[in-house]
Amino acid sequence: MYFFEKEIVSLEFYGMIYFRKMKMDYENGCENMCGIVGFVNSKDQKEIIIERMMDRIVHRGPNSSGKFTDDRVALGFRRLSIIDLEGGSQPIFNEDRTKVIIFNGEIYNFQVLREELIQAGHVFSTHADTEVVLHGYEEWGIDVLQRLRGMFAFAIWDTQKQELFGARDHFGIKPYYYAQMNGSFMFGSEIKSFLPHPDFKKELNQEALKPYLTFQYSPLNGETFFKGVHRLQEGHYYLFNEQGLTIKQYWDADFSVKENHSREEWVDKIDQAVQESIAAHQISDVEVGSFLSSGVDSSYVASVLRPDHSFSIGFDDKTYNEAIEARKLTEKLGLNNTAAVIDGEMSFEAFPLIQYHLDEPDSNPSCVPLYFLANLAAQQVRVVQSGEGADELFAGYAAYGFHTNSKAVRVFAQGLKKLPQNIRFRLGRQIGKMKNFHGRIHLYEATAPAQDFFIGQALVFEEEEALQLLKPTYQKGPSVAEIVAPHYEKVNGLKDEVNKMQYLDLHQWMPKDILLKADKMSMASSLELRVPLLDIEMQKLAQTIPTKYLINQNNTKDVFRQASNRHLPKEWANREKLGFPVPIKAWLKEGTGYEAVKALFESDFAATFFDQTAILQMLEDHRQGKLNLQRKIWTIFTFLTWYKVFFIDESIPEAKEIVYETL
Repeated sequence: MYFFEKEIVSLEFYGMIYFRKMKMDYENGCENMCGIVGFVNSKDQKEIIIERMMDRIVHRGPNSSGKFTDDRVALGFRRLSIIDLEGGSQPIFNEDRTKVIIFNGEIYNFQVLREELIQAGHVFSTHADTEVVLHGYEEWGIDVLQRLRGMFAFAIWDTQKQELFGARDHFGIKPYYYAQMNGSFMFGSEIKSFLPHPDFKKELNQEALKPYLTFQYSPLNGETFFKGVHRLQEGHYYLFNEQGLTIKQYWDADFSVKENHSREEWVDKIDQAVQESIAAHQISDVEVGSFLSSGVDSSYVASVLRPDHSFSIGFDDKTYNEAIEARKLTEKLGLNNTAAVIDGEMSFEAFPLIQYHLDEPDSNPSCVPLYFLANLAAQQVRVVQSGEGADELFAGYAAYGFHTNSKAVRVFAQGLKKLPQNIRFRLGRQIGKMKNFHGRIHLYEATAPAQDFFIGQALVFEEEEALQLLKPTYQKGPSVAEIVAPHYEKVNGLKDEVNKMQYLDLHQWMPKDILLKADKMSMASSLELRVPLLDIEMQKLAQTIPTKYLINQNNTKDVFRQASNRHLPKEWANREKLGFPVPIKAWLKEGTGYEAVKALFESDFAATFFDQTAILQMLEDHRQGKLNLQRKIWTIFTFLTWYKVFFIDESIPEAKEIVYETL
């Protein structure tokens, strides 16, 4: 392993996974598995520093690297060794070497753009999609971002203007961080790459903990858990030059325009779009596998993709074993499936390493099975497609207004939605004040303003609960209302409350939780994860669908499910959503899990942040079955694990060989 304060890197653990014989063809522009890092300043020793920074993201591409330095800038890139090494190497220059790019991601329409640029007179030295972005910037400037279809995070250095241009994809599929400290501007795919930079000051952001306890992830609009380190937000670009840093938004979702089509026409359009997107995301000369759970989204992808390999993960507790149902689907479809079972001991052993790879604490329990699923898949393929994005684009969450099994209540609520907005809002707020009755939550959320109750797909601690647990130093930070307000303000004019919730999730939940864990957990095993259902063309279609066709008295993401039925066994599309269930309730009551949590809750540093008596009592109440506090305990445990990794141990947690029990 390598340590934060040392330069030596050992790849011994990665042997089996990373040095497997690969085949890729840059004629198809495939440049998978990579990470970028760089900085701008007027100081010396750039080559030494950029090498150390690149070492921190070795897992994103451990076989080879490339770098560029001059008096002002250092750019670094990590990649997996594949054929056409010369053509695929980065950084890449334009014809006169006045511009240079490092790029992470995939551009799925690069071939069309390449032909257009050749017609405009540009001369290409490679067949890679990276060079298309570079020449596109030469030809169209910042407007190149409006033409890109894909997932990306890149930086272009203009040697003449002495200016850095960077951008992140529309949804934030690929991560991008930056910091300005002690005369240096630094950026990269992962925060950990900043740690060896001599100008980087590692410090906990004291304002991040309170909102994290509510949201389960770091929800701040920009800043991260590391003070002074920011995310480049989804759909944004920046320019950094002598005048300083300028950040602007180049894309945003727009739910204001709806199209008028019949239900069957929408089903046709969705199915056509899904098939086209999956085909576009399949561009590769290596096998493209798929993740497969028991839910409709990944099942739809797998049924259209028809991969040679699909992968599923489950737990030794059959109640939480989605792999069993996934295997049934592959048998019906005639697909190969590799499925494995993990247990609590394996999960707790890997948990510090999981938090290390995440960069920031994320207590979404699905991080655990996703980490193992990616590791399992990486033993056979280099690229997988997955089902992320469908719930946000096509209204698949119960929180959008599907909280009852009573068809009568759902039909009644659908009727109430037709009331004039001012009357509906008043009614909703009155229902919210009533004592509980069957269907109250469903009726309340069908009639009240979204901003009154919806902050996203996770709510762990109420704000007052969090304040009571935290020591005074960590009680500061923005309120929940202050965090979500900027997003609601942008869609204030919309009449549809479901669209407002979708918009919030696209800018909070998706980039800061779902996509963050998808990228970090897959790249931990040098596996590229592609999300065809979260494609810009898919989004353009989805935002025009009237909500009545998405969530209604029949189902969530209704027409999407109907489209999937054309490829899946009968009624598979209407299966109940499980969402990577994890048996943490049982884990926290005994054995390895209970002991691991108790040890951290009793630690001296835990008392720095929390009322130690209170959190230990929570654990004991849960163990004795007095209360089900699994999510709250897990959220505190996650933060303490992350803090211990980055601020106490200051080393990469040990990565042990994983031995799976296969189904």
